[in-house]
Amino acid sequence: MKKVSVILFLLVSFNSFSNIDKSDYAKKITIEQWQVHDFLFKATPNVRNPFIKNFEATFKSESGEQITVPGFYNGGNEWIVRFSTSKIGKWQFVTQSALKSLRNKKGSFSVIPTKNNSEHGGIIVKPENPQYFYYEDGTPYMQMAYECDWLFALDFENKKAAPKTASLLDDLQKNNLNQIVTTVYSFGAKWKRDPKLDDYPEYDYSNDLSIFPFLGTNKMPDFRLLNVAYFQQMDRTIAMMKERNISLHLMIYVWNKLVNWPDAETEADNMFFDYIIKRYQAFPNVVWDVAKEAYDRKRCSTAYILERLERIKKLDAYKRLKTVHEYDFCIKHPDKVDIISAQNWSATIYHDMLGVKKAFPNKPIFNIEHGGYTKSEFEVFPGDYVDPEISLRRNYMINFSGTYSTYYWQGTSWYVMIHDIENQPKGFVKPKYEYYKNFVNFFKKYPFNEFTPDLKSNNSGYTLTNNKGVFLMYLPKYNYQASIFYLSPFFSKTGTYQWFNTLTGEYSEVFQFKKGNFMNPWYNKADAILIRTH
Repeated sequence: MKKVSVILFLLVSFNSFSNIDKSDYAKKITIEQWQVHDFLFKATPNVRNPFIKNFEATFKSESGEQITVPGFYNGGNEWIVRFSTSKIGKWQFVTQSALKSLRNKKGSFSVIPTKNNSEHGGIIVKPENPQYFYYEDGTPYMQMAYECDWLFALDFENKKAAPKTASLLDDLQKNNLNQIVTTVYSFGAKWKRDPKLDDYPEYDYSNDLSIFPFLGTNKMPDFRLLNVAYFQQMDRTIAMMKERNISLHLMIYVWNKLVNWPDAETEADNMFFDYIIKRYQAFPNVVWDVAKEAYDRKRCSTAYILERLERIKKLDAYKRLKTVHEYDFCIKHPDKVDIISAQNWSATIYHDMLGVKKAFPNKPIFNIEHGGYTKSEFEVFPGDYVDPEISLRRNYMINFSGTYSTYYWQGTSWYVMIHDIENQPKGFVKPKYEYYKNFVNFFKKYPFNEFTPDLKSNNSGYTLTNNKGVFLMYLPKYNYQASIFYLSPFFSKTGTYQWFNTLTGEYSEVFQFKKGNFMNPWYNKADAILIRTH
């Protein structure tokens, strides 16, 4: 087949301000640990499809570390190898490519300690404590996830700034919501659109045809090539998340909505999937997820998911954590994922999640959707539980089972994105972000990774212990009191006690043991946690 040049006007670039450092490959530079750096290369892409051409660089440090990172085409005559590392010292690299003009390019640079005290590297699982998350430097990572599927759409039309994205991310950061669960691309939904959105078009992305990761539109796709501008905007968003210490749980596909995907395992399908892994693996804040609601059997099969996981394994030089938003797949193939993703909406969620934790003692468990879709000004998808306090309670029950959970607010759920909640008038239904700020602060004070469920100490509440004399007993607000005689006789009659209000974040005064049961000071007002310490 005759080679043809790529039509470059279809690949318009955003003006980059994504806070990803960039340099020409020949410049000797210095970068910090976990800093994302783009090494730029110039080559005319006079091939049919530059997105599928092999291009990579092998990086070697003076102390012997070596990593081969795939590069990617970035539009025009620009190619990038994106790099980050935790290893300090001098580094060198050399490129390899099927294209002669990208072959045997060499460079050197230095890596210095990070100057950012809040930077801790990628998310990992430690073999010695495998059901809990940590950062790469060993710092515990108390994950509090937030689903926000249309994040890619915010500020897409704005090439110079991202004020909507910044507003949303700033709200999440200050309220300790430190992971966003989102899709690479989404379109439409099968349920009825709330007509009240007609008065708020700035928040409605239900039928936006200007945004698409391929050429063309979702309704009239052109799967021959990718839309580079789409991914450059995505660079910007992920970099802004990294700056705020918000991790990205990235669902590469979503099958059960209205996205017009290329056929499975075609060149277009593989081009899209591989490009995601190549372009975003260097970001330490990334976690991979093959697909949201993965088992749409008209488009997807177990064999297909297994093949996609193998593609990630082959392409991802950084070995970021991976999972599949499909519990049935995870329980049948736990050796293929790093995280067991559950989607449990049951009324008995505490005991159900205990069962999952017991079944997979060597994996972290993440209830990625627990049926709590808290109400907003617009009804998008109500799920089974819309009350903010009920949703919060389900989060605590999940965590008290020793597993991780997520928060889902309809105002930033499917195609609705209310990015500026502080600007809304009185009476506008807002999210209860502050509940989750209290949630994470509590589990930082009493580190979640040090506690395990303690069924023998449960009565009508739910108990965690660190096996060092600290007990945490969670009581829903309808519990009149805590029966501490279920604790061992020694622990129940010694030490100090204190209550924590899950809605306000308030702590009661500290008091010594006394005979009898302990009455919840916020009975019928707020769920509370009784804290017993030495």
